[in-house]
Amino acid sequence: MAQITCEDVVLGYEGRTVTKNINFSVNKGDYLCIVGENGSGKSTLIKALLRLIKPVSGKIEIDEMLVASGMGYLPQQTDIQKDFPATVREVVMSGCCAKLRRPFFGRSDKEAALTVMKRLGIDGVSKRSFRDLSGGQQQRVFLARALCAASDILLLDEPVTGLDPAVTEELYSILKKLNREDNMTIVMVSHDVKAALRFATHILHIGDTQLFFGTAAEYEVSEAGQRFINPGGDCRA
Repeated sequence: MAQITCEDVVLGYEGRTVTKNINFSVNKGDYLCIVGENGSGKSTLIKALLRLIKPVSGKIEIDEMLVASGMGYLPQQTDIQKDFPATVREVVMSGCCAKLRRPFFGRSDKEAALTVMKRLGIDGVSKRSFRDLSGGQQQRVFLARALCAASDILLLDEPVTGLDPAVTEELYSILKKLNREDNMTIVMVSHDVKAALRFATHILHIGDTQLFFGTAAEYEVSEAGQRFINPGGDCRA
């Protein structure tokens, strides 16, 4: 059974359609990358999957078991987030609150948060102020928070924006392990199509309408993929 299904979805805001004809499904263990030009509605789609906004029309179905167990969300970083006045531990623990919908922590929550922090290599900075961390460390903290809020799926919006190449590769490696070893479903908006082809199992390419949905291997040889991967080149390559 699909964890997420979109049927004839139209997205927009303030009376303006951003993208339309969105049809795809996500199954347990998939690694879906959503690609497209700036302004094509990629972030809007993520928000719709999280039920933060409603589609203009069409249907988005989310497995109720997934809703009950929690969906982890790693949004684009903003300057306000980078200057968040809290300790690393407090930021990570807030993911437990989001999942359990209660304003206090139990012993199991604290143990789960510590396990996640150790896995991401940030347990040694748990008492430091979040605002004092490097960009890469901050993204690990936000990823840890998302993992505390999720059991089966992570939704990420441009998670490597602003990170240097070494840190970017580290984050991609972490996501790959979560997907391959933990069977964590990943849905990620990305501007890095080459990385998407390296790690994703499936690609969704949207513009003002859906341009492609299928496996990464199929996308690489498709007309839509060739035009996006090699702009200005021969799409038959």
